[in-house]
This record gives sequence, structure tokens and C-alpha cells, in this order.
Amino acid sequence: MPIKIPATLPAFDVLTREGVMVLDEDMAHRQDIRPLRIALLNLMPKKIQTENQFARLIGATPLQIELSLLRMSDHQTRNTTAAHMESFYQPFEAIESQKFDGLIITGAPIEHLAFPDVTYWDELRRIMDWTQTNVHSTFGVCWGGMAMINHFHGVDKHMLAEKAFGCFRHQNLAPASPYLRGFSDDCVIPVSRWTEMKQAEVDAAPGLTTLLGSEDAGPCLVEDADHRALYIFNHFEYDRDTLKQEYDRDVASGTAINVPVNYYPGDDPSKPPLNRWRSHAHLLYGNWINEIYQSTSYDLQDIGA
Repeated sequence: MPIKIPATLPAFDVLTREGVMVLDEDMAHRQDIRPLRIALLNLMPKKIQTENQFARLIGATPLQIELSLLRMSDHQTRNTTAAHMESFYQPFEAIESQKFDGLIITGAPIEHLAFPDVTYWDELRRIMDWTQTNVHSTFGVCWGGMAMINHFHGVDKHMLAEKAFGCFRHQNLAPASPYLRGFSDDCVIPVSRWTEMKQAEVDAAPGLTTLLGSEDAGPCLVEDADHRALYIFNHFEYDRDTLKQEYDRDVASGTAINVPVNYYPGDDPSKPPLNRWRSHAHLLYGNWINEIYQSTSYDLQDIGA
């Protein structure tokens, strides 16, 4: 089954060319099933790139997915056209009364700020509380995951002396977890952040289970069963060249940046990078969608009850 998105959304053509099954509104109505309602709260500046990345992963499952794009009510993006935002995004206040099977909260390039200093922190806290009554399962990604684990458990982020940047090997710490079904004993995951979560502080918070972790990059994927949430601090959703784009941008602007580790063949930026995380990315998001499907209510209004 495919993902249902507007035919005019850029991701529709991108995914169609890649062979991902997509449906527009008319085609979806011909299928007499209830699609899973998944919302993407997109906090990244490059909205369209992020839409493509997550739509690609959640659209690769055997289930029909209805994707809704959300934004903060008062925050205005400067990197995506107003026409695109007006056509495809809804503010949180417009969907607050609705129920969703799943919600993804993306990262945001604001990790140097303390959480209370983020302009939309109060609204984001309201959204995170709202997930407990209106969303069956929530997936916080990078800064979004750090925000959730801080909000629900008080675990704080810590600044790094230098940016964690590259492809780091992570260990499978919970092979029996349904979210890691099909995972190898270890895997490579792209990392791009100036902050970290400390494993000892995650371990000290009741109810948290670390599923993936790295000796070099710290905890990566954490399950919070009590809040029906997953927190991932790294970037399985990245395209092959996303780290390259970040590296080239910093080099061009004169910003001090190390070559991303274990990314370019022979650590040579003149060579095209290889995507070595794609299969595990599909496994993780496919497992998440499957767990939602197995446990969510058929009647959307029963979610959160």
C-alpha cells in the first residue's frame, strides 16, 4: 500500500520517480480501508527536503499512510516559500482537536539554545502534552527527541567541544525489541549535532530503554514506553548527500568544520559518499509503522482514551 499525499506536493513526483507507491486523494478514496494518520511536525529550515526524507521512509510499508504536514502556529520559516507553506502545512492550532496514529517531531538547527530560550518552546510543550491524549505513538528526531526527553523526564542536552559529524557505528542493545526487528548487531547511522545526551542520565530516568548506542556518539535510539514514544538523536532519514551538503556549506562560508568521519571513501571529500544506512532506516521506520498498526484503535476517537 502507498502513502497518501497531495499530487502537487513536491514529494509526490520525487517518490514516484524512485518507485515508492503514492496515492492522491481521489485514488485513496477508492480503497475501502482506514489509512494510518501520521503527522510530521517539520521544524527543519529545508522543509521540502525533510518532507521527502520522511515520506520516503514511512511510504515504503505495506500500509496506506495519510501524511499531514504541521508547523508551529506563530513561527514563520524563512527558507521555504510562503506559497508552499500555505498550500501544504497546517498550524498546530488548526488540528488540535484531531487524533493521529503517529507523529514525527523533526530536529531543528537551534541546539545551541537552552530549551526555554526557543521562541516556540511553550507551544511545543503544549504539543508534547497533547500527544498523550491525541497521538498513539510519537517519534522525536534529533533536537525533537532531545526536546521530548527533556520535557517528559528532565534529561538535558550537553554541548560538545566539537561537532559530532559523520557516520558512526552503533550497537544493537536490545535485539528483542520489535522496533529493531531485522537489525544487524551493529549499524552505521549519520550524526550531525553540537550536543549530546549522556547515557548515565538516560539510564537514571525511570521508564527509558536505550535500544541503539555508540561508544563514540553516545545513546541514539531510546524507547519511552510510558509516553508511547521513541527518541532518536541521529539521522537515519538523511539522504546520501545530506552530510555532504552540510560540509560543503560550511566550507564555502569559511566555518570551521571537520571532514565528516567514516563518510567519504577514504575520508576523501573529492569522492562521492555512499549511503550505508538506507536498509536499517527502512527497517526502523517500517517497524515503527507496524507497531502502530498492530496496537492503534480502529476508531480514531478512541486514541488516547
